[in-house]
Amino acid sequence: MSGTPEGPGPTAGTPRHSAGPATTECHTPWPPVGAECSEPHGYRAAFLAATLPMAVVDHEGLVVTANEALGGLLGRPASALTNQSAADLLDLAADGRTWHAYREVLHGRRSRFRCTHRLKHPDGRALWAEVTVVPMPGQVAGAGDGSVPGRVLLSVSDISDRRELQKRLRHLQMHDPVTRLPNRTLFFERLSAALETPPHGDSASGHGRVGLCYLDLDGFKAVNDTMGHRIGDRLLAAVAARLTDCAAQDGAHRSGAHLVARLGGDEFAILVEDSAGTQQLTDLARSVLAALQQPFDLAGQRLSVSASIGVVERAVAGTSATGLMQAADTTLYWAKADGKARWTVFDPERNAHRMTRQTLSSNLRPAVERGEFTIEYQPLVGMADGVVRGVEALVRWNHPQFGMLSPNRFVAIAEEDGSIVQLGRWVLQSACRQARRWQLEHPADPPLFISVNVAVRQVWDSDLVTDVAEILAETGLDPSLLQLELTESAVMGSAGRPIQALQSLSEMGVRIAIDDFGTGYSNLAYLSRLPVSVLKLDGSFVRGFRYDEGAHPSPADETIVEAMVQLAHRLGLTVTAECVETAGQAERLRRIGCDTGQGWLYSRAVAPERIAELIGTRPMQG
Repeated sequence: MSGTPEGPGPTAGTPRHSAGPATTECHTPWPPVGAECSEPHGYRAAFLAATLPMAVVDHEGLVVTANEALGGLLGRPASALTNQSAADLLDLAADGRTWHAYREVLHGRRSRFRCTHRLKHPDGRALWAEVTVVPMPGQVAGAGDGSVPGRVLLSVSDISDRRELQKRLRHLQMHDPVTRLPNRTLFFERLSAALETPPHGDSASGHGRVGLCYLDLDGFKAVNDTMGHRIGDRLLAAVAARLTDCAAQDGAHRSGAHLVARLGGDEFAILVEDSAGTQQLTDLARSVLAALQQPFDLAGQRLSVSASIGVVERAVAGTSATGLMQAADTTLYWAKADGKARWTVFDPERNAHRMTRQTLSSNLRPAVERGEFTIEYQPLVGMADGVVRGVEALVRWNHPQFGMLSPNRFVAIAEEDGSIVQLGRWVLQSACRQARRWQLEHPADPPLFISVNVAVRQVWDSDLVTDVAEILAETGLDPSLLQLELTESAVMGSAGRPIQALQSLSEMGVRIAIDDFGTGYSNLAYLSRLPVSVLKLDGSFVRGFRYDEGAHPSPADETIVEAMVQLAHRLGLTVTAECVETAGQAERLRRIGCDTGQGWLYSRAVAPERIAELIGTRPMQG
């Protein structure tokens, strides 16, 4: 039995009379074949000659009379059906819900019943039948006044053709025309069912698991663009066949068949219901990569493709279709970012970092407007006398959720989404204003210069020259007291507008420093053509100045630094050593000829009030 009985039920606690259509043709039930009735012979003739299988059934469910069409459907003479149980003939008692609804109509407590289920035809074929039961015209059944319950008219419609058409239409709606695989709609339908239905009756233990391999072909767009969509479609169909083979082989050795679907474009998914664990999924992903790496022969074209695969495996309990697909999409992105042609397993810790990154990205611009950023300053100290010459402005984000964040947590994000322009201008303006304030508060001491980091995107996406000029004019800070720091790779890997902007800033009197020098191009000859004033040696060189375990210094780093310092001085540049942590390092750097030093030996980055105390003095060391 299949389908759901139709028709309104009775009012709770109250028997309901039959609601058959009113008629004055005949007020007595139809008699069996051969009995006399003065009025309904026209109806009886139509009943007997009808091609629709029908029967009159009494209140006990027994056939009073049936037409030849019903007899032909059931493979018996119509007369042989008399006094037979209609429920037994049509298998109406196989389903409890259907049986109850049918009995409700027989006893006048329901006005109509309809259900759909499979019947076996006498010729052996199965057919889909729609069974309808309604009260006979003019019957008053179950009146509750002692009257005899009326009879009902039962009809059976063969709807096999309609069901087959519906099945074909559903198949077309649920399958991809290019690969013949299930499409996105059917995939999500099956996925949702897998997450809702405990496998093998395991609902009590909650041990059911589900796995997903979500893959994307690498470089498929190039195939479409260079060879046309016809070849592209053939490639997709060939890929689908190999995925199906891989899934079938894995399913044959595991828990059963897997669903392979095309989700759109060149994206495919393999759903593993009742997964045996992550190892099963990674084995499947490995076999898929190996299968796809074999060349494809398509209409004389020999093509090779690869795929990136995101692998997710988890318990069914607590997993939603949306959550599983988000994890799979994230993991697929990781596989592509890690180099493509590989599979990557979902990592909760890595995902948490990504979510944190997304949160920071979405909050960056509003955070500037809300004033969540602050600036700390780290002294730049003269190596010869230990006096503070300037400070570097280091921005901090006082995030309401994650606490105080250092620049390495958010500057790269700001550069990616462009918010570095807004943030960078605020830092530049705040730092220049603070430098001018120190100058006015300590007129007897040499003024400190302020060093501010600048991203290349600030040069490309804004008029940095104009911004600097306006800020200097607004704060009254002399241009010679402003130093702008750019990384070595950013400066030397740029051309055109960035170089022109640096040249204009240098002509204005602003000093240009290359930060982290020695980690990028390290092309000192190129420096002669750039408007650079200062080199800041990367801290990795300075850390190499430490003594090894045998108390003997390693001279390699010292030799490199000495050579760079000498060449820089010959080019008219000053040198700042970063990450100075010990007095021994400071002494060796001073002996080599470094001009200034910066690091924890002198001071960590501190609030502006602490810098004010250091002006004109030697900072504490150690």
